[in-house]
Formats: sequence, C-alpha cells, structure tokens
Amino acid sequence: MIRNHETGSPSQARDSLGAGFSHIAGVNRTRMPNSIITGTGSYIPTRCVPNDHFLNHRFFDSDGIALDTPNAEIIEKFRDITCINERRYVTDDLNTSDIASVAAEQALEGVDRESLDYIIVGQNFGDISVGDQMCDMVPTIAARVKHRLGIRNPYTVAFDIPFGCPGWLQAMIMADYFIKSGDATKVLVIGAETLSRVSDPYDRDSMIYSDGAGAALVEATDGNVGILSHAARSDTFEEVNLLWLGKSSNPACNGHGLYLKMYGHEIYKYAVRTVPEVVKRSLDKAGLTLTDVEKVLIHQANQKMDEAILKRLFKLYKVAKIPEHIMPMTISWLGNSSVATLPTLYDLLQRDKLDNHRLRPGDIAVFASVGAGMNVNSMVYRMP
Repeated sequence: MIRNHETGSPSQARDSLGAGFSHIAGVNRTRMPNSIITGTGSYIPTRCVPNDHFLNHRFFDSDGIALDTPNAEIIEKFRDITCINERRYVTDDLNTSDIASVAAEQALEGVDRESLDYIIVGQNFGDISVGDQMCDMVPTIAARVKHRLGIRNPYTVAFDIPFGCPGWLQAMIMADYFIKSGDATKVLVIGAETLSRVSDPYDRDSMIYSDGAGAALVEATDGNVGILSHAARSDTFEEVNLLWLGKSSNPACNGHGLYLKMYGHEIYKYAVRTVPEVVKRSLDKAGLTLTDVEKVLIHQANQKMDEAILKRLFKLYKVAKIPEHIMPMTISWLGNSSVATLPTLYDLLQRDKLDNHRLRPGDIAVFASVGAGMNVNSMVYRMP
C-alpha cells in the first residue's frame, strides 16, 4: 500500500515511492508503471422498459407545441434511428450512489478495499429522488460509495468528475496519470447515472435515456500491457450548448424542475466528425494503427451514430473492409446510461455475456466516448 493508514502522511508515502517503487505491488521503479484493469462490475437495473411504454405519452416539440404524429410512428422512427428496443430504469428505492456501490462491490471482490488510493466516480447529476429533479451532489457520489463500502482509510481519496457521457473514461485517464506519477497503485473508477430521473416525459428524446452503473479496479503493473495511451478534447466555443438542462417541453409544466435536453442531429454530426480523429490520435500516441485493434468499444448513445463513427474511422485509415464483430453493442436492450455504458459494456465482455465478442491476452481494445461539453476521449488498452 502507498499510504500508512495509521501514522503516515501522503508526502511520506510519496517519499517512500521515490526511495524504491519496486517494493510496492511488485512494480519496477526503473520504468514507469502501466495501469491494468484487474476487476470489473456493473449494475443493470431490474426494471425493463420496452418502447411501447411510451405509446400513451404526450410529446411536444421544442416550441411547446404538441406533436400530431401518432406515437406508434414516433416510436418506430426512434427505433430505426437508435436501434433501441428497450432500456433499464432503477426502481424507486434506488439512487445513483446505491447502484454505483453495487458495481463497486463486484469490482472489488476479493480485494482489500482499505488499500484503495482513490475512488473516482464519473457522474453528472448526483442522487436524484423520485419525482424531484433537484441534483444532490453533496457529499459526492464517490464519498457516499466509500461510506457504503465501509472504508476507514482517510487516504482513500474519493471524488467525482462531471464530464458528460465521457466521464468514466476521463476518470480512467486520471487514474492512469495517478498511477504513472507514482501517487497510486490502486484506483477504483466508477460510472453511474440515473437518467430516468432527469428525462422529460414530454420530450421524445427521453426514450434514449436509461440508468446503470459500471466499475473497474485499476492497478499498477510492470510490462507493456494495460493502458497504452489516451487522448481527449473539449469543444466549447460553438458546441457548448448542444446538451443542456432545460424546462419541460410541455408548457403546462410550470415547476422549477430541469430536464436533460439536446440537439440530437447536431450532436450526431459532431460525434461522427470528431470521435474518429481522437481515436486516431490515441492510436498514434501508442505507435499503433487500426489494423492492430481487436475491439472498438464506443459509448452507447445511438447505434446508427456509432456505426457511422466506425465507418469514418476506417475511412481515415483507408481500410475498406470493417471486421464483422469489431464493435460490441448493448444499446438495443440497455439504452443510453451515459457514463455507465462503457464500463458496463466492458464488464459484460469480460464475463463472456456478449455473443461473438471476446478479448484475449495481448489483444488491443480502443475505448471512446462523446458527450456534453462537448467532450470526446479515447483510450488504447492492451489486454494483460
């Protein structure tokens, strides 16, 4: 462990690292450590919400005018665009911190949780009670998770990062920096969200959103495996308000509640344009090319969008044929759970729960995400 739980200080712990990092977790101090995922977990809510759940909803456009298109037609068009057939919502007794803790427990199975150096949670709205759009973010979700895990170590530092849908992946990037700096050897990274609590029932875009949580335990290791590189960008000059919180589309709703809103078509164009560039940037930094990649794991926002991103990525490399099973998808049955999509996807992959998808030692996987900010990030990972 890096920190002395009883008498040591963070600075003393870091000094001990400089004296000989080789004594910690078997890592050789003569070279910069790499970061590997040693445990995963996820929480998939039990409440399944099929598309026909929205048949009796009343939808309004952005100007507050009721749509006269039959709901069955709206839903069918939605399914054609996103490929979502159903999504998952948490039950009324659960909140973001609850499901984040469940995913964390799975990822920490058999691990001394007191040895964690950091708990980082990617999330954007905190705990939100049923029927109340108030975002409760004090204390942080990470602090609440640490409390639920029963961790006493004061040097297990817990904090959240709000970074839109790419929040979990950005937290992974931060964990890698902590490990490579010598400040940490064990970091728990969680992505959790309950978007059903901030979805406007009068907005047809609300059919995209879902709830979920995923977690990964990241540890220091020797050797050329684990996180090889990453890249990120934030476009805030013109794209800052493509996703925002706003009032209900129904003008009769005069409350103070705020709901998740978006310019879907503009986000689609932005994502298809920028995500492939960031993925290529991360591969270039790792000295790899697209043909080295076994799997491309993309944030599950919209299947047609992800397919367009993949197509443009292969076009960047002038590769004509896209391998049949290179991009696993879960959005058809899990919907878009924001920061939770990628860690949940990877956990299901590791547990052999996705047909035709496996990752073996030495395989290269690329993670990529895009979301509010607008933010985009990518990470290159070699399986240990």
